[in-house]
Amino acid sequence: MRRRAGDRPGDRHRRLALLLLACLPFAVHAQSSTVSGTVALSSQLVDRGQAVTPQTPILQGAMSWSFAKGWSVGASASVETRKPDRFAETLAQVARSWSLSPDWQMQANLVYYDYPGNPQARSFDRTEAGMAWIYRDVLTLGVAAIYPVGKTDHHLHGAADIGFHWPLPWHFSLSAGLGVTQATYSYYAYYGHGHGRYEYNRWDTYSYGHAGLLWNDGPWRVEVDRVATSGLPHRHGYPDTAPWVATISWSF
Repeated sequence: MRRRAGDRPGDRHRRLALLLLACLPFAVHAQSSTVSGTVALSSQLVDRGQAVTPQTPILQGAMSWSFAKGWSVGASASVETRKPDRFAETLAQVARSWSLSPDWQMQANLVYYDYPGNPQARSFDRTEAGMAWIYRDVLTLGVAAIYPVGKTDHHLHGAADIGFHWPLPWHFSLSAGLGVTQATYSYYAYYGHGHGRYEYNRWDTYSYGHAGLLWNDGPWRVEVDRVATSGLPHRHGYPDTAPWVATISWSF
């Protein structure tokens, strides 16, 4: 597993463990809890329109615990099926939900993302605090503050998105979303006829979106999305985002 500059061995696991430990008081004080999970297979791992892995099958697993008064904690992990010995992505989350009215809900969450399996995905490592407003499970509006932890630049970035989900007959639904985010990319300049280099960071703002069809029946869910971005710079050596991303999942 790769390490960031300045990390001691095990620092990644300590950060993830500390976030999960911070969630334990909710479990201790909760009067009741519900445990649920999901197993999924996707054609590619994509993060806000950016490809994190090559176009290869991705196996994902997630568990969540929902407690009284709207609290929940969760964790998930993903691996490339061709490289099952190392994680492509891990995350831990704590969230709190409120009912604002019969039609509106609100959710606040804190998420830690880590991409240990790919040195080129270092720029995706982050801690993210977000707020979302949900209307009847049809419309979702979200904003987020993003703190990069895998880069030399640790400035806060912002993101905002809107999601739409409209039910159709025979267990089908339309799914669509649009978003905009700020991202910092690392670039390298060489000197001394290629014998040395220095790293510099550049801010870019780009937009992303998807539109697709979803089928859901009981614990099974299948979704196919057309993915697109605008203003996202192409960086040499990074995987390209597939125009179509498919996912099949089973929940329990």
